[in-house]
Amino acid sequence: MPDTAQPHYDILIRGGTLVDGTGAPRRAADLAIRGQRIVAVGDLAAAGAELVIDASGKVVAPGFIDSHTHDDRYLIVDPAMPAKLSQGVTTVVTGNCGLSQAPWIPGKRTEVPAPINLLSTDAADFPFATFRAYLENLERHPAAVNAACLVGHTSLRAAAMDDLDRPANDAEIAHMQDLLREAMQAGAIGLSTGTAYPTAMPATTEELMGVAQVLREYGGIYASHIRDEADHIFAALDEAFAVGAAGQAPVLVSHHKLIGPKNHGRSVQTLAHIAAAAERQPVRLDAYPYVAGSTILRKDRLAVSSRVIVTKSAPLPQYAGWDLDKIAEDMGVTPEEAVDALQPAGAIYFIMDERDVERILAYPGTMIGSDGMPHDPAPHPRLWGTFPRVLGYYCREMQLFTLEEAVHKMTGMTAGYFGLPGRGVLKPDNYADVVVFDPATIADTATWSSPTRQAQGIDCVLVNGAMAWRDGQSTGSRTGSVVRPRQPA
Repeated sequence: MPDTAQPHYDILIRGGTLVDGTGAPRRAADLAIRGQRIVAVGDLAAAGAELVIDASGKVVAPGFIDSHTHDDRYLIVDPAMPAKLSQGVTTVVTGNCGLSQAPWIPGKRTEVPAPINLLSTDAADFPFATFRAYLENLERHPAAVNAACLVGHTSLRAAAMDDLDRPANDAEIAHMQDLLREAMQAGAIGLSTGTAYPTAMPATTEELMGVAQVLREYGGIYASHIRDEADHIFAALDEAFAVGAAGQAPVLVSHHKLIGPKNHGRSVQTLAHIAAAAERQPVRLDAYPYVAGSTILRKDRLAVSSRVIVTKSAPLPQYAGWDLDKIAEDMGVTPEEAVDALQPAGAIYFIMDERDVERILAYPGTMIGSDGMPHDPAPHPRLWGTFPRVLGYYCREMQLFTLEEAVHKMTGMTAGYFGLPGRGVLKPDNYADVVVFDPATIADTATWSSPTRQAQGIDCVLVNGAMAWRDGQSTGSRTGSVVRPRQPA
C-alpha cells in the first residue's frame, strides 16, 4: 500500500534536467503526472508513483511540436506514427502548403490534383466532405500523437471550383469563405496557402485576401508556402504579409529558404526584411535542418538543383530512391522526359546553401518543422530525423544555439504562436506531453540512402500522460487528441 502521508502520482519522472520549453535556463527538477496533466514540478523526492522513470543524466522536455507536416492522412493510415514518436514529437501541425485532407467533395473529381496528391493519388482516400468530419474521425480513431490542423487553400479551391487554372470569381471566393468558416468552427487552427504550386498559382492576391478575411472572426493563423522562394522572394514575402494583414492573422512563412545558386546567401536580406515586417505585424518562420527540399516532381526545379532523388512514382514505383539522372540513363531518355514518364511523382531537390540553412535556423523567430512526406516510399530523411538533427548536430556539435533555445523553437514558441492551449511548456495543469532524451547522444541517423532509420538518444515519450514510446519502440498507446486553438480574448 502506498504511504498516504506522501504525494502519490500516476507517473513520476525523477532526477532529470528540466528544459521547460520557455527558453529559461535548465534546472534540476522532478515532474509528476496524474491523468493527462502535469500536477507538480520541483523536488519530489518524498513522492511515490505507480510508474517512476529515472531520468538521471537525461533532459526532460516538452514533447516536440512539429510545426510543418503533411501528416493529414498518416494519422489515419498509420496511427502509431513511428516517424514522429521516435524523434520525440507529440503534436503535429497538418494542412500545410495549401493542402489538407478536407474538405473534399465526393465525386467532384476523379483525379487528385497536385500537390494534394502528396497525401494520396486515389480520390477514394478523401472521404471527408467537411473539415468537421475529418476532425471527428480523428477523435473517434485517435492516433498516438496530437494533431493541430490547418485547412488548405488549394483544397478549398478544389472543393469550390471546377477549373483550377484561373483566379476564383466572387461566388467561388464566397464558397471558399463558407468552407473555411465551417473548418474554423469545427476546430481548425488556421489557413494555409501554397501559391508556388500550379493549382494555386492562378490565385490572385485579392483571392487570397478575400478567403483569409474569415480568420478575423476566429483568430486563426495564416501559414504561407510563398509564391516564389527564388528570384522574386521579396515580392512573395510581401504578398504573405498582406494576406495575413487582411485576415488580422499571425503570419507563418513556411520552410523559409533560398532556392538555387544565384540566390544563395540572400537569407541575410530576407531575414532583415522579415524582421522589419515583424515590427508591424506578427511574423514567424518554420524551417527544416537540411540543404535539400522535397515535394512533387516538377521540371522547373531541375535547373536550380545540384541533385534530384525521386521519392515515389505511381506508374514506375521501382525507381523510388533513384537519382533522376540515373533513371533517365536507365530509360534512355532526357531527365525532362523522365519527369513526364514518372508522373505523378515526388522528389528531393538539393537547392539550398548550408550557410543559409544555419542562418535561418538560428533566427530568433524560427520554429522547427519537418515538412516530411510520410507516404513516399523513399522519403526525405527529414521525416525521421529533423528534431534529433537540430538537437544533435546544430545545437550540440555546431553550437548554433543553446539547448534551451533549441527546445523552445520546437515547443513553447510553437505552442504560443499557434495558440495551442496547455501545450509546449512543462508546468502544472498543462498536458503531460513529455520527451526524455540523452543530450550527449541524441542524433539523427536517417540518410539520403537510408531515409527511414530511427533516431538515437530518445529514451521515452509521453502523450497526454500515457507512455507512447519507450526503449526504441511504440507501446501501442493511442492517446493523441485533436488540439483546437485557444479562443481569442
